[in-house]
Amino acid sequence: MLNVLDKNDTEIKTDVLSELQYDPSLKVTEIGVLVKDGIVTLTGYTTSFNEKLAAVHAVKRVAGVLAIADDIELKIPHANHRTDGEIAAATAHQIAWSTTIPAGTVEITIRNGWVILEGEVEWWYQKNAAEVAVRHLSGVHGVSNSISIKPTDKIPAVGMGIEAAFKRNAMLDASKIRIEVDGSKVTLHGKVRTLAEREEAERVAWAAKGVCSVDNHLAVKWSS
Repeated sequence: MLNVLDKNDTEIKTDVLSELQYDPSLKVTEIGVLVKDGIVTLTGYTTSFNEKLAAVHAVKRVAGVLAIADDIELKIPHANHRTDGEIAAATAHQIAWSTTIPAGTVEITIRNGWVILEGEVEWWYQKNAAEVAVRHLSGVHGVSNSISIKPTDKIPAVGMGIEAAFKRNAMLDASKIRIEVDGSKVTLHGKVRTLAEREEAERVAWAAKGVCSVDNHLAVKWSS
């Protein structure tokens, strides 16, 4: 485990700006950063939904950040504007061409540039793949992933598999995370050091076969 002193807001802001600048996919001059009591507020604008997500994910990697308020506006250049019909066609092609997403499992609706994904798949990674496949498309304003997960088989000892996966994961301190399993529902308790670690713990839990829902109650506490 790392031992570091608690950061103040000024130090967190400096690190957030450095991380944003370090990411080559971001235009840091167009993104503003405010920090109060470890809560980071992102302002400004990006020119694509994928860039907006990249900014949030970059901040999650910074130690000391407790939560993020995403106030970034999306300003899509005129040349990249697409009609809902064009976005629907592009989304359908991306889903159809994916080797990860089973054919015929995802339903697509576009409203004012917002992509709504529905349907049923067996695994979380398939649900996630559908979202990843379309969020970078030109003209997309956002993605709502409402795909349900319904495993075809009952898998015993789900919790044991997740606990073992936590112990294997170099990003996680498994001793600080408690897992509760109720049928196909997993609840995570405990604490982690960064938002990125919290997100990773949830990803690992979702990866277990038989899991239909994950409630992530992990607290972010970065301290010495």
